[in-house]
Amino acid sequence: MPVALAGCNHTNFPIYPANYHEFAYVSNGSEGTVTVLDLVYLRRERVLQVGREPTGMAVNPLRNEVYVADAGSDAVSVINTELNRVEATIGVQARPYAVEVAPDGRRAYAPNSGANTVSVIDLETRRQIAAAATGEGPGVARVTPDNRTLVVSNRIAGSVSVYTIDARDAVHPLRFREAFSGCAGATDVAIVPSSMQTPRDGAKAFVACSGSHQVMVVWLGAAADSWRGRQDKTQQADALLCLLDVGATPTHIAVKPDGGEVFVTNFGSDSVSEISTWTNEVTGTYVIGSKPARAVVSKDDSSLWVTNFGADSATEYSIDDGRTVASVRTGARPDALAYSADEHLLLVADAGAADVAVLRMQSKDGPGLFTMLPGGAHPNDLVVKAFRGKGN
Repeated sequence: MPVALAGCNHTNFPIYPANYHEFAYVSNGSEGTVTVLDLVYLRRERVLQVGREPTGMAVNPLRNEVYVADAGSDAVSVINTELNRVEATIGVQARPYAVEVAPDGRRAYAPNSGANTVSVIDLETRRQIAAAATGEGPGVARVTPDNRTLVVSNRIAGSVSVYTIDARDAVHPLRFREAFSGCAGATDVAIVPSSMQTPRDGAKAFVACSGSHQVMVVWLGAAADSWRGRQDKTQQADALLCLLDVGATPTHIAVKPDGGEVFVTNFGSDSVSEISTWTNEVTGTYVIGSKPARAVVSKDDSSLWVTNFGADSATEYSIDDGRTVASVRTGARPDALAYSADEHLLLVADAGAADVAVLRMQSKDGPGLFTMLPGGAHPNDLVVKAFRGKGN
């Protein structure tokens, strides 16, 4: 039997089957906790104790698990999303900042900012199986869609490290390939395949150089047996393509689902820059709001939502129209944000308050604040996991 949403006025909200579950997870840096929010009933489900100073999180695409980097405990916590409990704590190295899960859901990668390494985690045995050296101060790791390449940004070194992934080798699962310097304060990384149909034909990495006003673009070599690899051996090699001028202090990169553009939040110049991934050119920079922090693009490629850390609001930018079309008040210092699975809700974690703003995307008056849900102190990240329950 279908279950309707409970709580306040939920007119015209989705109707879900009885075995449908959807939760948001918020890492609370000051409390060593993760807040679990039920997105079907719009309520706080529970608060989980994890390690000290939880920062970045990641969702497993194939398993009902969420992973939390516990920077102050040198560990990664594993949350079972069916039971909403911490199932395991995996020791890594000093001060892991983020977690990245491979497309096949079998391994995860945690850059250890205090050890200048990236840990390789076997998610089936729940243990660290290897660690590879990076540059100084690694922050973010990203895996290419074909699960062949790992890219790590090194904030203090101002560089990017590239590795070959060998999913069959448990002893040496990462092989260093190349490093590219010249990206001051390298932070966020976005991966865009050269072809959505054949990802082994290579990819590009877009890296926010937050210590300057640039984005680094790196070509990630095609597989030798791919179309590009067979046609031109030079395309098998990694290469620095360019450094693009954007606004001051770029912090976050959001990718359009079709891969055609990426958007960069320029925290220091109150703007976002649009970059064509085909031509590697900045096609425009637009004023968006005070201290834009993070961004997300809708599945239909039409809307970009940006959190304005300095204005306590979230702004919608219409990609098709090239203009801002809505601004919604949130809590204090909004930062991390994520859509619900069907995008009828946008969740915004307020770094300056212990709450999460829930924005309704579809109503007769346009997007607006629907409710505030309790979170925790100093939220660092927010992710969403939806799934069908077993045996229902």
